[in-house]
Amino acid sequence: MKNILVPVGSSKNALSHLQYAVDFADAFDAKLFIVQVYNVYTKAGTLVKVDKIIERESVEFLNNLVSQIDTRGVDITVKVLKGELIDTLELACKAADIDLVLVEPRTNSIKDEVYLGKTSGKIVKQMDVPALIVPEGYKFTKPTNILMAIKSAIIKKENVLQPLKDIQNNFNTTVDLLLVKTPYHREGDFDVNEELNAILRNTTESVNATTFQGVLEHFQSHNPDMLCVVRRKRGFFAKKWEKNTILKKDFFIKTPVLVLSGLK
Repeated sequence: MKNILVPVGSSKNALSHLQYAVDFADAFDAKLFIVQVYNVYTKAGTLVKVDKIIERESVEFLNNLVSQIDTRGVDITVKVLKGELIDTLELACKAADIDLVLVEPRTNSIKDEVYLGKTSGKIVKQMDVPALIVPEGYKFTKPTNILMAIKSAIIKKENVLQPLKDIQNNFNTTVDLLLVKTPYHREGDFDVNEELNAILRNTTESVNATTFQGVLEHFQSHNPDMLCVVRRKRGFFAKKWEKNTILKKDFFIKTPVLVLSGLK
């Protein structure tokens, strides 16, 4: 894991999130790209210099944040990008060969009952790059145990497990697998291949209506300090992410959540 992207909004949690990002990147000796995306729709007759003004103010905002944290000698690049959020971030990820996007649950200061805000929800749901959701105010610690929850262990994509393997190898973390049998279960879904099996300590099977409910049932008994799930069109959080926003009453875990790109 060599290149990490951190989108920054205007939340009160920005400093805490950036410090976690620096500490995480330092543990991997990775480069950190701190970015802010803006989009301006102008009408005829408006100020033509508005882009330069916004860009300048955004760069000053980001640099001011960076000046307030312990950078630990991490190689940090600050960028302000113009365009549609997801398209722009995906282009940035390709250009910088990003391995992981670190996301704070709420990039803007919104209601306390919200776990994952609209902007963060879009990033996690729509981008194909692996993401790590870091709880607000969470201080970096080396993860010792990861619970990976999936409803199908069929893997067709290459390197889809790489972020999980990188974290395990770097921190000597144990990985437990929770296989959740849902009403949509198909033959072969619980066949764990050699690549995945090689990184596992234990495997638990559960029968639940959704993967999400399986996590709620088994989370405390496993007591992980990181949860790993898979991004699917109709998978974990699917219905909750259709509106991009997730309320704390629907889902709230006080540990980082690693979201892998789809396995298939």
